[in-house]
Amino acid sequence: MTLQQLKYIVTVADNGTISDAAKKLFISQPTITNAIKELEKEIQITIFNRTNKGIIVSNIGNEFLAYARQVLEQANLLEEKFLNVKKQSPRFSVSTQHYSFAVNAFVDVIREFGGKQYDFTLRETQTYEIIEDVSRLKSEIGILYTSSKNEEVIRKFIKQNDLEFEELFVAKPHVFISSKHPLAKREEIALEELEEYPYLSFEQGDYNSFYFSEEILSTIDRNKNIKVRDRATLFNLAVGLNGYTVSTGVISKELNGENIIARPLMVDEYMNVGVIRQKEMPLSRYGNAYMNALKKYVLEYV
Repeated sequence: MTLQQLKYIVTVADNGTISDAAKKLFISQPTITNAIKELEKEIQITIFNRTNKGIIVSNIGNEFLAYARQVLEQANLLEEKFLNVKKQSPRFSVSTQHYSFAVNAFVDVIREFGGKQYDFTLRETQTYEIIEDVSRLKSEIGILYTSSKNEEVIRKFIKQNDLEFEELFVAKPHVFISSKHPLAKREEIALEELEEYPYLSFEQGDYNSFYFSEEILSTIDRNKNIKVRDRATLFNLAVGLNGYTVSTGVISKELNGENIIARPLMVDEYMNVGVIRQKEMPLSRYGNAYMNALKKYVLEYV
């Protein structure tokens, strides 16, 4: 296995076809094809599945590519430090529940490492997919919460996927509502006061069990329920319908504006928000920078 072979497979995966990769690398298609075949034979896995429509990265290939990218990143660091060769083309991915501090930290990493060329991904997605993304190395870091109700199941699922959970902070549940909501002037809000208002939550697709719910206290029966997929829609409905959702209380005026506010919810519960990552796999410099940025934005809650 050589760095050249790793560079070939990563370039093919990034460009989608061997022909496009060959053009980018200024080499012939047979050179790349032979290099891939030799590498697959050596490591005894199929990285790319060949179809009538072209090549598709296999599941095990995705995992191998994640490691390959880390190896190439370390090689680039060595060349930058000792050979003064600038080859930086950052790649970094995060999968997260819908938290503004996760977005703020992501912006910080781009500002630090972005440069003229980069490939960063921020996936605000469903809880099950966050764990799946990190287990398959589709994302380096995942962000989610546990509580007394879901902790046993979520921790078991994390362990089964050979991941580890690192706590960021523990939050008291808060209600997110419009600044013009009838309850906006209350210092704290009780559950019974919310009964007449629409309850907004993020839908979880095929894994809609309360264990995977992004909102704490999801088992409570509510008369008015609206499920959405993205944060902007949820906040628009909160403003337009006097709806509410339940989250950490960490809110960004820069991202969410002045229209959404957080008020403590009068319940005896907690949200343990943390990151998940692959066990025994060192974070990239982008991952480390992201962790530092996360801790900066949640510092007051630690």
